[in-house]
Amino acid sequence: MRTLRVGLAQINTTVGDLDGNVAKILEYAARAKELGCDLVAFPELAVTGYPPEDLLLRRRFVLDNRAALERIVDAAEGVTLVVGFVDQEDNDIYNAAAVIHDGRLAVYRKQRLPNYGVFDEERYFQCGAEAPVFEVAGTLVGVNVCEDIWFPDGPSKAQAEAGAKVIVNINGSPYQAGKGRFREEMLATRAGDNAVIVCYVNLVGGQDELVFDGGSMVFDARGGLIARAAQFEEELLVCDLDVEAVEQTRSRVAERLSPEAEVYAALVTGTRDYVHKVGFETVLVALSGGIDSSLVATVAVDALGAEHVVGVAMPSRYSSEGSIADAQLLAENLGIELKIFPIEPAHAAFLEMLEGPFAGTAPGTAEENLQARVRGNLLMTLSNKFGWLVLTTGNKSEYAVGYCTLYGDMAGGFALLKDVPKMLLYRLAEYRNSSARRGQTPAGRGEPIPRSVIEKPPSAELRPDQLDTDALPPYDRLDPILQAYVEEDRSLDEIVAMGNDEALVRRVLAMVDRNEYKRRQAPPGVKITPRAFGRDRRLPIANHYREY
Repeated sequence: MRTLRVGLAQINTTVGDLDGNVAKILEYAARAKELGCDLVAFPELAVTGYPPEDLLLRRRFVLDNRAALERIVDAAEGVTLVVGFVDQEDNDIYNAAAVIHDGRLAVYRKQRLPNYGVFDEERYFQCGAEAPVFEVAGTLVGVNVCEDIWFPDGPSKAQAEAGAKVIVNINGSPYQAGKGRFREEMLATRAGDNAVIVCYVNLVGGQDELVFDGGSMVFDARGGLIARAAQFEEELLVCDLDVEAVEQTRSRVAERLSPEAEVYAALVTGTRDYVHKVGFETVLVALSGGIDSSLVATVAVDALGAEHVVGVAMPSRYSSEGSIADAQLLAENLGIELKIFPIEPAHAAFLEMLEGPFAGTAPGTAEENLQARVRGNLLMTLSNKFGWLVLTTGNKSEYAVGYCTLYGDMAGGFALLKDVPKMLLYRLAEYRNSSARRGQTPAGRGEPIPRSVIEKPPSAELRPDQLDTDALPPYDRLDPILQAYVEEDRSLDEIVAMGNDEALVRRVLAMVDRNEYKRRQAPPGVKITPRAFGRDRRLPIANHYREY
């Protein structure tokens, strides 16, 4: 029996950190060599970090990326490396995979360039045209990049027809809820259709709004899953492949996370990497005693540690005693510092300043939002003084309909719930509490989110007895409409046909459309749905088209 030992190195790279990325690649290459791997594969554009976006338009960046690759070529020996990098020929650049062995370098150039959703590869790259195979330890191996393997008639088919028994596909495939199972089905189909072993390695970690879930996999020539790495963790997955019988002889299949566990892990990973990669250590969270801020603080503690999370409670004349008590209990449960700044002195001073221009008008939204803006000023001043990154607490449902205050609760550096609909947020809170009950969270922290927080009706508490339902439909009715319009691009008639009241649908769609200008000013946040605000959904702010 002839075997090929393959290592899949799902690493967490940083865009532009060429030295750090090279060091990590060489570290994992050395580990793979010690474990007797014949080949070790790294993610797409591992040298530059993914996605490098308009850095690719800088000639010096492309040249430096190539110099970094040469350092890998010079240092690597005794094992074949497959490494993503930017290749250049004349004035054209390519998303490429370097195949390196003992000082020798061959190159595969990506053929299928995605240009939808968060992807803009046609903006930068040219398409490759050749589908070579490479001999590794006596076995013919095809190498391709990410999107290449999604197409039945792609380079994997040509490489299999040229004699490849193993296909190595390197990826920077962003996470969204449910995508992992779809990937698995597609890869199984490619393996079975082409009668080849498929080795899929994916990036892990957060980069701006995107988070990458790893979950690298190996499939046998019948399409059976024979190895899978963990999600959201760096790992070197090693698998022995019987390339004659085309079946594995040693493997490890990590259990796939549940839907809520998967999303929660994405939020933790995205938050941790964003905070660290942009140069912060500590974050600041406004704790209102509500479900949104409670979940933000809990995710932040899981991502960064309690010592790097500071809570701030800023009660107003309308804040209930229960909300203040819930914020204090949450802080105690999480073990974080809580600072309390009553905003009444500043609120009253602003109202006094505005008595003249506001004379003869009825109190309304402006006076309510003034409280949020006082709080935003406090948070940003603390951030400015102590170097803490402010995490905003708004969710996708609120951002969608504009139920948020510019320069108030939208003020901050990272909106980790920006792509989390309100009803999903409740499921995540229950998941996190149940994980604590099962002992699956760090020792010393029990169930963090108080039951009273989960059960209380949502309220901004900016006027007496205020509830979110004063301005919005109940979230269990709102969220399906938002999903249909924002994520699925369904028309008014289609959404009404789903069983929704037409007047309500018209009202919700109008709120979504007129608040595009607000969303454009929101901080970045973790993408977890198929269509997130920002990179995924790009509509003009000045836009008069309406279908309702």
